Amino acid sequence: MRLSDAAIRKAKPTDKIQRLFDGFGLYLEITTAGSKLWRQKYRFGGKEKRLAHGPYPTVTLAQARQRRDEARRLLAEGIDPAEQRKAERIAGEERAANSFEAVAREWHGKFSKDWAESHSSKIMGRLERDLFPWLGKYPIADIKAPELLRCLRRVESRGALETAHRILQNSGQIFRYAIASGRADRDPSADLRGALTPWKPQHYPAPTDPAAVGELLRALDGYSGGLPVKTMLQLAPLVFVRPGELRQAEWAEIDMTAAEWNIPAHKMKTREPHLVPLSRQAVELLMDLHPLTGDRAHLFPGGHDPRKPVSENALNAALRRLGYDKDTMTGHGFRAIARTLLDEELHFRPDYIEHQLAHAVRDPNGRAYNRTKHLPERRKMMQAWADYLDRLRAETSNVLEFKKSGTSR
Repeated sequence: MRLSDAAIRKAKPTDKIQRLFDGFGLYLEITTAGSKLWRQKYRFGGKEKRLAHGPYPTVTLAQARQRRDEARRLLAEGIDPAEQRKAERIAGEERAANSFEAVAREWHGKFSKDWAESHSSKIMGRLERDLFPWLGKYPIADIKAPELLRCLRRVESRGALETAHRILQNSGQIFRYAIASGRADRDPSADLRGALTPWKPQHYPAPTDPAAVGELLRALDGYSGGLPVKTMLQLAPLVFVRPGELRQAEWAEIDMTAAEWNIPAHKMKTREPHLVPLSRQAVELLMDLHPLTGDRAHLFPGGHDPRKPVSENALNAALRRLGYDKDTMTGHGFRAIARTLLDEELHFRPDYIEHQLAHAVRDPNGRAYNRTKHLPERRKMMQAWADYLDRLRAETSNVLEFKKSGTSR
């Protein structure tokens, strides 16, 4: 007699396992704990076997019958339904392991060890926001250029042209990693060259005219905020490191006697340790600051949590307070000033400058310079640079007009 939903609902557990048969091998197994489970008994290769079809009522009677009939169809074709189900499960697991998101995260985990934390987070943020929601679950080998382009068009539509180009670049790296690891045959991002709205990298704004730089230096000296931020402003042109490296500076990294700042690799964008020779002027600034923050880990502790450094916006916020808008001067701009004037005005060798900027400088044999390469020459350069800035600061005559925040000074 075939089962009915009413009969199944009325069935109660006993002290023994019950089996209510429906026909063609399908039955409902009721455990002593009260669970009701669909099972199917069948024979394959001369052996009796069983197939699970799920619990009732999650799997209804009608659904259980459909699964039974599909299993019988496979048996008629000489296929063991249990083995077929196992193969489908394995294939599903492989598809999940080879999905775009899985491969992208694997690629990121492998290579981000050599990236700065901010760079690593930025790349993963782009992927999670702009690609994973639409492409993440699909096998990476199945993704075509038009599908990737649709994602990039969404990014373009919000005016983020640079981000769209960055995502395209990262996508190419992920697809090429998939090819190398045997999970894709080609890189569809290569088909999208020229498909995006053109974008050119923008240099960080900064005044590079010596007179305007002198005016900037005088403005920094006139900052009326707290001493830590004022010192950070005054130190920025002397050391011209990246803003993130400056704000995270710790007293343990400073050697006043040797006049050196040793920045550990994990704080550097290049993931290589960096040595900054400190000029006499830089040491004097640090000595003035030390009585105030020397008992803290960071030179420039945060206002809300002194155990952490000031926020990443502190330097730019201070410049805005001085009247320099984002189109005129940023924290990164101190690097552009140094790169330009050390070359054009003080005529130092470009490789000395690039090395002090912590750029990837290589010798004629292709080897990366180490942190102490040309250290005596760089010490002289950093002192000459500090002395030159003092001269610019002192030159008050013949100062060119320099617009800040839409006004002239």
